[in-house]
Amino acid sequence: MRNLASTARTVGALIALTATMPVDLAVVGLSLLDRRRSVVHASGRTVMVSGGKMTKALSLARAFHSAGHRVVLVESSKYRFTGHRFSRAVDAFHCVPDPTDPDYALALRDVARREGVDVFVPVASPAASVHDADARRLLDDVCEVVHGDSATVRMLDDKASFSETASAMGLSVPEWQRITAPEQIGDFEFRPGRDYILKRIAYNPVGRMDLTRLSDRTPERNLEFAHSLGISEDDPWILQEFIEGQEYCTHGTVREGRLTVFACCESSAFQVNYAMIDKPEIRSWVEKFVKALGVTGQLSFDFIEGGDGHVYAIECNPRTHSAITMFYDHDKLAEAYLERVDVAVVPTPQSKPTYWIYHELWRLLTQPNRSRRLRGIQEGTDAIYARWDPLPYFLVHHLQIPTLLLKNALTGGSWSRIDFNIGKLVELGGD
Repeated sequence: MRNLASTARTVGALIALTATMPVDLAVVGLSLLDRRRSVVHASGRTVMVSGGKMTKALSLARAFHSAGHRVVLVESSKYRFTGHRFSRAVDAFHCVPDPTDPDYALALRDVARREGVDVFVPVASPAASVHDADARRLLDDVCEVVHGDSATVRMLDDKASFSETASAMGLSVPEWQRITAPEQIGDFEFRPGRDYILKRIAYNPVGRMDLTRLSDRTPERNLEFAHSLGISEDDPWILQEFIEGQEYCTHGTVREGRLTVFACCESSAFQVNYAMIDKPEIRSWVEKFVKALGVTGQLSFDFIEGGDGHVYAIECNPRTHSAITMFYDHDKLAEAYLERVDVAVVPTPQSKPTYWIYHELWRLLTQPNRSRRLRGIQEGTDAIYARWDPLPYFLVHHLQIPTLLLKNALTGGSWSRIDFNIGKLVELGGD
């Protein structure tokens, strides 16, 4: 029955994508009349960008290309049909093993040597951050790597270790405790009137949106819920105080502890709309943390602003944030990635909020307040589409995603959501 429902969902998605193809084809056809010339790589560097299936990789590829650099895009063979490989900003595309494969780092080094790569900018999936850090051991002698070392990335990727590190720096985080056995929930002293949630420390693409509240008022349910999660020494979780308030997400590019790129947006559990917002307390928190750490790489933080007016860092993801799409019209983004600039670049005052049109269309059909949604489409811009580079937009929706849907159906898999931003199907145990 479950496979039947998944197959029906797949068929419905394929029919919908087929129905919109003529409209997208017309848009792309008109865009191809734009005769903007490609940039000539005179004295630019060769930059290798991973995570080729994701919009954020395309955004960085376009930024490096527009600044006169040569771009080499890489991705695993599962996503070989990513629409981004056909971008005018991409000079070469290579398939490499999955990041969990023992030969992943060797393959990256091989591509870097063959293509004469000067700089590697990982656009990591949650499953790849640590492996990209480990790959530095083989890549550091070949090219510069804009990513943290293994120990730092492992600390940041671990929600409990990150909270401990930030707390030791005197920075605000919610109350927390590492949980390695369900019985610890029964022993935990829940503060009266406070709610808590359990989060898996390892990446959890499906369960990450489960915000079941635990408190001193529900001791039996607390234990029952904890026992249902498979918590163990090998699969630890974090118990974290749940703070009511507005969520925010940030992207930061850092060189030797100095912030060179910064963006901050309002956020939610499933965020696919990005608009820059000025939150000085959040920026100050980030600057203090990265300076104390002295790290180089890309760090994305999630914050909550509580009722007391203070911000608390919920977690850090040591990788590129999709908020980088807001820099689509910034001519200094590439420089800020490749050099140590004096002042961090932020989205331009003229930049429009970014969205993914197929997500917006689905919301128009399924959610209330359609006038607000339509206004958002009118006032923003699609994160994939660019008039001078239209093929990725067409091929993400009519090659990349349909290919993944067909493969999923043929293998009898199931999926819960199409994520056009990340360019994948959200699956149990997925990347």
